[in-house]
Amino acid sequence: MGTPSRHFSESPEDPFAFGRAAAAVLDDRGIVVGWGSRAEELLGYPAKEVIGRMWQDLLIDSRDLSAARSVVVDAVKAGGWFGVLPVRHRDGRRVDMGFRARAVTRQGGDQEWLLVGAPAADVIAWQRDRALLDGLYRRSPIGLVTYGPDRRVIRVNRAVEKASGVPAEAPVGHRPREFMVDEDAGPADERVRHVLETGEPLIFTEQSARTRHDPGRERILSVSAFRMEDPSGRILGVAETIEDVTERHRAQRRLALLNEASARIGTSLDVAQTARELAEAGVHGLADYCSVDLLRPVTVGDEPVPGAAGPLLRTALSPPDHRVPFQEGDVVPLLPESGQARCLAERRPVVERLLSLRPEWYAMDRRRIELALGLGVHSLIAVPLIARGLVLGVVSLWRARDSESFEDGDAAVAQELSSRAAVCIDNARRFTQQQNTALTLQRSLLPSTLTDLPAVEVACRYLPASGELGLGGDWFDVIPLSGARVALVVGDVVGHGIHAAASMGRLRAAARTLASLDLEPDEVVARLDDLVGLLAAELEANADGNTSAIEQVLGATCLYAVYDPVLQRCSLARAAHPAPVMSTPDGEATVLDPPAGPPLGLGGLPFETYEVDLPEGSLLTLYTDGLLEAGNGDVDTALETLCACLSDPTQPLEQACRTAVEALLPKGHHPTDDVALLIARTRVLRPENVASWQLPLEATSAARARELTTAKLAEWGLPELAFTTELVASELVTNAYRYATGPVTMRLIRTHCLTCEVSDTSHTSPHLRRALSTDEGGRGLFLVAQLAERWGARYTRDGKTVWTEQPLLPA
Repeated sequence: MGTPSRHFSESPEDPFAFGRAAAAVLDDRGIVVGWGSRAEELLGYPAKEVIGRMWQDLLIDSRDLSAARSVVVDAVKAGGWFGVLPVRHRDGRRVDMGFRARAVTRQGGDQEWLLVGAPAADVIAWQRDRALLDGLYRRSPIGLVTYGPDRRVIRVNRAVEKASGVPAEAPVGHRPREFMVDEDAGPADERVRHVLETGEPLIFTEQSARTRHDPGRERILSVSAFRMEDPSGRILGVAETIEDVTERHRAQRRLALLNEASARIGTSLDVAQTARELAEAGVHGLADYCSVDLLRPVTVGDEPVPGAAGPLLRTALSPPDHRVPFQEGDVVPLLPESGQARCLAERRPVVERLLSLRPEWYAMDRRRIELALGLGVHSLIAVPLIARGLVLGVVSLWRARDSESFEDGDAAVAQELSSRAAVCIDNARRFTQQQNTALTLQRSLLPSTLTDLPAVEVACRYLPASGELGLGGDWFDVIPLSGARVALVVGDVVGHGIHAAASMGRLRAAARTLASLDLEPDEVVARLDDLVGLLAAELEANADGNTSAIEQVLGATCLYAVYDPVLQRCSLARAAHPAPVMSTPDGEATVLDPPAGPPLGLGGLPFETYEVDLPEGSLLTLYTDGLLEAGNGDVDTALETLCACLSDPTQPLEQACRTAVEALLPKGHHPTDDVALLIARTRVLRPENVASWQLPLEATSAARARELTTAKLAEWGLPELAFTTELVASELVTNAYRYATGPVTMRLIRTHCLTCEVSDTSHTSPHLRRALSTDEGGRGLFLVAQLAERWGARYTRDGKTVWTEQPLLPA
């Protein structure tokens, strides 16, 4: 078998150890000259019966004599022997014994043989244990390291040598911090110390174990350790079994990365934010740098053209580094041989390892190339972002300097990560597209510009809701009315999205139509209430269980105000809408208190008109509840703040809007509900621009009207309008004479146009009709409609007023 290693020759399990083995001494003739007590115990022969006799005659059965002589020949030739030989017990039975024989030379040159023996079963067991130990050190795939009491390495096996790449003898005699990096050596040395001092074994403890000769290579070991002691309890050291679990650790880390990324990516429906979340997830345990480059249409919510390869826009970069050639917002040019271009063309991940990257792939200038080389990048994974069969862009993962190159497992993780992120990015893109569609719809339904009107100067702000809620149904309008009056409208449809925008468009169109009828504010709101009820019934019939659109319409609010610059009076009515704020020229801002009324669509409750006098230069501010609730939610405090912002009626209206929005919306805060703000500064028509006459109800009134009209137009320097205005006034007064009772009032108003009004006490509605060639009358209103740019009739409690408008000719 050979001589056992010196490290284990004194093992407590050694059958030939002192005190466990039988011993005998033979002279060079084979005569027993020494016999131990253990030999007597195992074979039954006392020393006095054995000493002086030939060992073959006494101990060897005749059947085993040939084998015994062969052993003698081998022993003499080799100077020793080890093996199993059957011997005869004193009671005659044969006993298999293991022997170790060695020649010993005494002083004087005489040679003797020392025999040490043990039961064959013990020897075989010992051989099996020795084979096990030899296997652990030479053939076992599990690493084995033994430390002495001084915590220095005594021996390592072949598995450790193979896994670490360090020769087995290199760590012998050294402590962990002499062959491992400092960050990993400290825990390793502390683990050995703990086991030595406490005797507590450690089982499957994982730790990093990077060696000094290759610090960039990651190694994760699973270590179990126990203390070694001899039979007397003396501490001999610590034994560690080591298993390389780097791949398992990486797999667990990759799985954890994917799980964490799933929770981190897609927290919002914003394309750029989702791309940033993907980039941050990419550098969290997978890469040193991560960039996300999207096709330009994707960044604005549009669907990319199938097969399109650019241009790419760098949407996210993590971590930020000025040395990276292209920063967020830059267009990224790709040459066809670049990894990213091949990735997009082939629609599969591309892995580039070991300094195969070339900065020239990006067609960069020399300065950018030098900066890029300074990053020390040596490995790349490029993965396409594909969702619903559409290529959205590419994700680039980079490793630099001491990091290990990417492996195929990393590419699989990057592909899975990108696949999940691509769905989130596409969802954000489609949401952005929907938001853009709704925003376009809403902008098309809101006033594009606010014209300068004789009655008021106006300024407005509209802020759509931010985030996933999107824009809502807030709206406003400024509607010119007859007689230089103006209607100011603000409304709010509950909810967000396209349904809310569509409902808002319906209400605004209806409000404009009702305004053209010159109805009183309470009538306008009442008819809007009826319209909302009809819309709700229509939606309910087609709802198919979806009640959100019905709730949006039924929850709508509205405020409708009409300002007359001649009378300097404002009439308004509201349906559950926030009350307006009035600022007088002396700087006093107060919240008006008109009857609130119910929300639109409830029906059954009346609306009331509220009237207030507005001196010239007053501010009338209309808004939606989003303005008051954008801050801390305290409406009373928000109203006080709004009044404070409007206490200076002389400030420019644009500045007033900006001041109010900045005061009520905290800096950096994006409203969660739409905000609509409309501020109007009142104007007054000077007496010299208004002429009014009371005419008797008689046949000569038409002639008198022509005379007054001609004289006033001459005074205003508008003689070119005299003929048409005379004809219009004559026809309107004649109709009043024929169909009305009581006095007739004629009024001329000069603003950006010339308005002619005739009022009477009749509520009979004038109708335009085409007279036949045989009719003697019926052509009056037809002529009026042909001569005037606009005409109409409005009704009051005391009668009606028929009006016409003619544009003023350029000077």
